[in-house]
Amino acid sequence: MSFKPINDRVVVKPAPADEKTKGGIIIPDTAKEKPQRGEVIAVGPGKDGNKMTVKKGDTILYGKYAGQELSYEGVDYLIMREDDILVILG
Repeated sequence: MSFKPINDRVVVKPAPADEKTKGGIIIPDTAKEKPQRGEVIAVGPGKDGNKMTVKKGDTILYGKYAGQELSYEGVDYLIMREDDILVILG
């Protein structure tokens, strides 16, 4: 599969939501938080001559309501602007 985002867009595969709390309590689907961490799958070329900071394979944190959800071949992705990314985890 190949994604080619345009401008300053980034395709992210969100990390799975936690199934249990640290204490071992199972979290039902209706109470799960949206993940705010994910892996960069594809990166656009940048916009207005600005190069992209993130690269394919980076693990990132992003805003809770960032991006547009996309389901492709049964896998969920987010498409967002690079500005919606808060930090690159190293």
